Amino acid sequence: MSSMSRVPVLASESGLSAYMAEIKKFPLLDPQEEYMLAHRFADHGDTEAAHKLVTSHLRLVAKIAMGYRFYGLPVSDLISEGNVGLMRAVKKFEPDRGFRLATYAMWWIKAAINEYVLNSWSLVKVGTVAAQKKLFFNLRKLKSKLGLYEEGDIPMEAAETIAKRLDVTTKDVIDMNRRLSRSDASLNQMVAEDGDVERQDLLVDDKPSQETVLMDKQERVLGTSLLRHAMTTLTERERRIIQERRLVDNPRTLEEIGAEYGISRERVRQIENRAFAKLQKSVVSASRALESAASKALPHPAMA
Repeated sequence: MSSMSRVPVLASESGLSAYMAEIKKFPLLDPQEEYMLAHRFADHGDTEAAHKLVTSHLRLVAKIAMGYRFYGLPVSDLISEGNVGLMRAVKKFEPDRGFRLATYAMWWIKAAINEYVLNSWSLVKVGTVAAQKKLFFNLRKLKSKLGLYEEGDIPMEAAETIAKRLDVTTKDVIDMNRRLSRSDASLNQMVAEDGDVERQDLLVDDKPSQETVLMDKQERVLGTSLLRHAMTTLTERERRIIQERRLVDNPRTLEEIGAEYGISRERVRQIENRAFAKLQKSVVSASRALESAASKALPHPAMA
């Protein structure tokens, strides 16, 4: 697309502040405007419409990319890869499916950045098997849940707990922790040789931004949509029991529902548990389908 050449580009770490200021100039789109632009691009190949869709979501890419900064890779590269994922999302987006672009694009952006991070870390032999990838992207989160915030080697007991949870060896956990810990030092590098600003000084603060609020809202909308679809897989009685036991502020008791249907309290519990299991299976399956759609798009050729 010729109009894509007008998308702001972050050339280096030193230009991060200026880039963030520039992309904030592009307005966010309301649902109706986004829908119309998406149709103009999908139906007529309107590159101006595509440009507006992309630029209105550049802040979302930057926010997601910042979440990967602890891998010691240039933030400029993370954002660039995320932008490629965004462009792919815009190209594939189908507005009539009922989701906002931010919800759909989030999967593509993360998939593009994940692939870049893994490819970059392959130089230090992160590993390519699924378990190693899972360890790579989940170690920090699990350490946080275990209250491990200090630098240095991870305690053996904690390493064993994480290894069991992620189905890897304890040695894998210790080795990965050492690699990731070494990358943290890169956040203290100076942006310029003669400057006094570190890379971490340019990172966004932790206060919820407009983009974060939007993404959280879209995730809730996605969850509601997936749940609504999953409910169609239940029988009428299962739906009624789930609604009155799990989806209301003041759920009815097992005895009350059992009396209404002329069945025992235990039977109501069995129906509720079975229906809930069906809902979980349906929601997880639909969510994985979205992730798979994003992952299959890699590697990412530039939008033409």
